[in-house]
Amino acid sequence: MILRPYLAKLETIDPASLGKDEQMAFWINLYNAATVDLILQKPSVKSIRDLGPLTLGPWDKKIVTIAGTRLSLNNIEHGILRPIWQDVRVHYAVNCASIGCPNLAPRAYTGANLETMLEQAAADYINHPRGFARIDGKLRASSIYDWYASDWGTQADILNHARRYARRESAALLAEATRIDSFAYDWALNAA
Repeated sequence: MILRPYLAKLETIDPASLGKDEQMAFWINLYNAATVDLILQKPSVKSIRDLGPLTLGPWDKKIVTIAGTRLSLNNIEHGILRPIWQDVRVHYAVNCASIGCPNLAPRAYTGANLETMLEQAAADYINHPRGFARIDGKLRASSIYDWYASDWGTQADILNHARRYARRESAALLAEATRIDSFAYDWALNAA
């Protein structure tokens, strides 16, 4: 399996030796590779949440060692990526292997492609019904915007952020929106 050697290689890198963009790319790639590795270890799983006690998922399990420190997915996302970079686009870059999650990037993030890939990931998610949709005349958004609302701010801030990336149908959907009526998330395994 090619993923295990890749993770082993990442574990030999001290991210402090990298530039700021390379560091962010490193942590995103590590998170995504570790998540996919967890799923590949249990190919019959129906949801990543099944990989932990009481369907709480594997997010607190220490699964990688970086610079001598054992880390969990939560350590990477909530202890490193979110607080250090304070960039809401992190939510579009890290992937939890669920249908409701933003797309897993088809290639690794690098310092050179970081900005372009973050922008594309944001646009892809916002312009997909997983991000925003009208259901029975009401605006439904991904639960990501609810769970991490403090990263965006108010609902008006979330909507303004989404409008920045919205195209065609999504732009029309969000043009006059003043509130998000509900949130939803599909935890089924994205086997694609």
